[in-house]
Amino acid sequence: MSTIAELVQARRSANNFVEGIKISQSELEEMFSLARLAPSAFNLQHARYKVIADEGLKEKIREAAYGQYKIHTASAVIAVLGDKEAYLQAPEIYSGLKMLGAMSEDDFDQMIESINSSYIGNDAFQRDDAIRNASLSAMQFMLIAKDKGWDTCPMIGFDPEAVKTVLNLPDNMVPVMLITIGKDNKHKIRPRGYRKPVNEFVEFL
Repeated sequence: MSTIAELVQARRSANNFVEGIKISQSELEEMFSLARLAPSAFNLQHARYKVIADEGLKEKIREAAYGQYKIHTASAVIAVLGDKEAYLQAPEIYSGLKMLGAMSEDDFDQMIESINSSYIGNDAFQRDDAIRNASLSAMQFMLIAKDKGWDTCPMIGFDPEAVKTVLNLPDNMVPVMLITIGKDNKHKIRPRGYRKPVNEFVEFL
């Protein structure tokens, strides 16, 4: 197992993958079992994923992503979605703590009230929070994938409405990003792009 410092330094956005490499569902499930531990507001776990390995469906996603070749060569493309209605599952999520006695009835009621007051009727916040929390989960997934020997690339170059149509998504699901996953074609790897020094993006107050 790599250290977090090694993973962060080793992870690169792969722009081309070795074609024809399969990734098993069991291996992906193992990665997602760790990705589910990512933080989320109120522990609402807004992130949803759709893993597309079927070649025909992958090509439809490629069309929605303006024909980007990396989707064709990737072992799978993963649609990262944010659920704007994640707050509706709050009673289910917190009921276990209440049953175990780790949360009183009053604390439970206050928590549900706090969650509802934050989300209900606030469409902009629902969307923003779906994107924020799905992004946290996606970053954790990419680091986990790297630790398992897989390369990834987060993608925002796609038509969200086209992706929603291809995947038949309900209105509450926001397409946040696509992640291609596979084995990086090392012969086509580019040097890492310029990174700002710490003093250009961090201010200590």
